[in-house]
Formats: sequence, C-alpha cells, structure tokens
Amino acid sequence: MAISLLHLYSLIVSKAKRPPFIISDSQPSVLLNTGTRMPLLGLGTYGLKGQEDTYNAVDAALRAGYRAFDTAAVYRNEAHVGHALRSLLPKHGLSREDVFVISKLDPKDQGSKARDGCLRSLEQLGLGYIDLYLIHWPGTEGLQVGDKRNPENRAESWAVLEEFYLKGTFRAIGVSNYTVAHMQELLKSCKVPPAVLQVEFHPKLVQKDLRALCKERGVCFQAYSSLGTGLLLSDHVVLDLAKEYGRTPAQVLLKWAVQQNVPVLPKSCQPDRVEENGRLFDFEISEKDMERLFALDSGEKFDCWDPTQVS
Repeated sequence: MAISLLHLYSLIVSKAKRPPFIISDSQPSVLLNTGTRMPLLGLGTYGLKGQEDTYNAVDAALRAGYRAFDTAAVYRNEAHVGHALRSLLPKHGLSREDVFVISKLDPKDQGSKARDGCLRSLEQLGLGYIDLYLIHWPGTEGLQVGDKRNPENRAESWAVLEEFYLKGTFRAIGVSNYTVAHMQELLKSCKVPPAVLQVEFHPKLVQKDLRALCKERGVCFQAYSSLGTGLLLSDHVVLDLAKEYGRTPAQVLLKWAVQQNVPVLPKSCQPDRVEENGRLFDFEISEKDMERLFALDSGEKFDCWDPTQVS
C-alpha cells in the first residue's frame, strides 16, 4: 500500500517530542524548551516603515487577538514597534507580560559586536526585556560566505546571547536561517540550547530535515514567508482550497502551518489584512487537503536569503 506524503512526514518526526499545545488568552501557543509560551500567530513587521504605519498595524493586530510581534535590527523599526506596544497595550487592556516580542541580531554585529547589538535592540524596543532574541543569519556582514571566521563569529554571538538569557533580559534565545549543519554545530557546543529556529517554510519548502532535527532536539520550528513572498497566493491548489473552504489563499497557507503547530508571522501594513490573516483558528483543513498541499513540495525558496553556502 502506498504511504501518503502526510503519513510519511509524520513518521519522520514522530519519534521526537512535540511542544505541548496550549490555549492562552484564546490564542493557541506552543511551550518552548525554556518553559516560555509563544503564540502560534504573530505579526511580522518586516517592511513596516515609519511610526504611523507600525502603530496602525500593531493596533489592528492587538484588536484581532495577535499576541506576538516579530521585528529585527535590520528592519530598522524596533523603536517604532516598541513605541506602538507601549502606547497600545493599555488601550487594549493588556500589560507587557501579555505579549511576546521577538527581535534579531544584525548580521553586521555578529561576533565581537554582538553585545552592543543586543543592548541596542533592548534600548530601541524599550520594553524592559525581549521574549525571544535570535541570531538573524549564520554569516557576518562583510565576510564572504566561505570565510572561516563565520563559525567563530556566530559561536561568539551565541555565547553573548546565553549571557543575556541567564540574566533574564532575554527570556528565550534562538536562531534564524540556520541549516541542518549550522544547527548541529550549535547544538554540539552550546551551553543553552536554542529555543527556536525561524526559517522560510511553506508548502513548496517543507524543510523535512530541519523539522525532524528540531523535533528531536526540542527546538520550536517557526515559519516566516509562509505565503512564499506572495507568490503562492496564486497557486492553483491553494486557490482551489481557498474556494472550497470559503477562505482567502493566505488563510489556507497560514492554517497549513499552524495546523502542524508551526508558529507563523504574517505581515501586512493594511489593518484589514492583518485582521483577516489572524482568522485561522475557527476552521480545519482535512487530512486529504493537507496532503494536497504537502504534494507541492519542490524545495523552492522564494526569499532571497540563502544560508546553504555559509560556512
């Protein structure tokens, strides 16, 4: 009997422990290996420019029930995100502890500048602490991808993140855009294991090897570019399923991930779209239709960042 793609995938990751699925403030979440809860749905802020657009997007997200917010030093909007949250949390009857804030180390600060980069993120956000801080990229800005200083620099950066974690200034630490080889290197040498790996993930890039490794080692696998930088919104399978379920193509793609307990970070500067993308928890995709989406896997990356050549 032929084994379905969904069943084959489940066999790959079944031996590893899955993060517990938790409902908190009506927002489904996962429990990280630090004991910290992270919502399955977060607002990605890449591309948000200026205080007004950021404020409006964060306001719409809080109103729609989002409780996680993802930024980064390279987005150049940490200060705007922090200002929006400080201003809006009281309006929505929330406190700092009710939201989960993610930021990331600038690749130019990799290595000897990591401590300054971490402090800069904390200052820009102005929220007292950061719930999850990631090394954004395995390489160092200004170095060739094959430069042997890259592994030395990311090891130095990780040691700095561990210090901030042990002080409690970062509640959890992790990495982004790491390959299996980068993850294995880190897991072999770290004192504090990464809580999260954030990478590109969608039906055309299912990242089986990375997901299996994360499940085995208790690392939460988090998605970005769930919509394939928008290109998957016109895929015929996605369009067919959107019509069948009476949902938008974006909701189908995001639901495909969260139904696997993979946290997502949809981004938009349009308040209506932010709210629309958040309506993911009142429907289910059937196993048959999940298989149709899994069958799209071709290993295709849409994001321009490709870490596979970074030494």
